[in-house]
Amino acid sequence: MTLDLPLERMHPLAFKAAEATHCAGDQGKYWEMHDRLFTYQKNLEPWDAHASALGLDVDAFQSCLDEGKHAEAVRRDMATAGAAGATGTPSFVLGLTDPEDPTKVKGISFIRGAQPFPAFQGQIDEALKTLEGE
Repeated sequence: MTLDLPLERMHPLAFKAAEATHCAGDQGKYWEMHDRLFTYQKNLEPWDAHASALGLDVDAFQSCLDEGKHAEAVRRDMATAGAAGATGTPSFVLGLTDPEDPTKVKGISFIRGAQPFPAFQGQIDEALKTLEGE
């Protein structure tokens, strides 16, 4: 699962960029827009230029962005990420799915920042030891 956590204090257009990815997603190009905006993060505006470069219906994309169609979803993601302890990106939660309700996940550990593989491996190994003890 991914959550939006636009860091507006670092980039004033981050929130709008998060919205733009969802507007592109409405046309099946979420990840393409995501990757493009990271590549061009110093030149985000005009937004419609990115939509055009990806072959989107520019009018529909711009309408979505202007209306703030996905703004509330981005705000919900921000609240969820904050409640989990995420203060920056990337952040990872290692968790277990509840066998009785696969829509629920129990967080086991939280990994902050870009970490090398051994940091993840150590957390995974600890989680597996816990499971074996149950």
